[in-house]
Amino acid sequence: MSMHARAAELLDILGMQPHPEGGHYVELFRSAHRVEVLGRKVERYAITTIYFLLAAGEFSRWHRVQSDEIWHYQEGDAIELLLFNGSGRRTRLGPVARETRPTVVVPAGTWQAARTTGAYTLAACTVGPGFDFADFSLAIDWPEVAERIANAGQDLARFI
Repeated sequence: MSMHARAAELLDILGMQPHPEGGHYVELFRSAHRVEVLGRKVERYAITTIYFLLAAGEFSRWHRVQSDEIWHYQEGDAIELLLFNGSGRRTRLGPVARETRPTVVVPAGTWQAARTTGAYTLAACTVGPGFDFADFSLAIDWPEVAERIANAGQDLARFI
């Protein structure tokens, strides 16, 4: 399956690269300010933002970030965002409609996965305290979590 022309154009214009969870990304902003994360005794940038693109057939595998993450819809089709914190929940990020919202907040430590509902979706993700790969986990690396997600039903296992 070939990539939608606009999705390919966005990858080129924005200089996006493959992301370890799936899809493509490019860092847009990394704050010059640093903060200490209480309770974890680590220092992180205050806030970071990336552009994130999923094209048809791509998905963001189950992962978690140890900071709050805010998804912002930019263009294209809606994204189905799957959240797991003991039980599965689905929400849609996209243009304002009864079933979609342009902004979705994912609390720190929540397992999440995503897929576009059409040809492509461009979103921005803002993380605070800022994103650091040291705070990023894939469910595939946590067998007990992957098993809990798979056992929750709702076709959640295909995103592991």
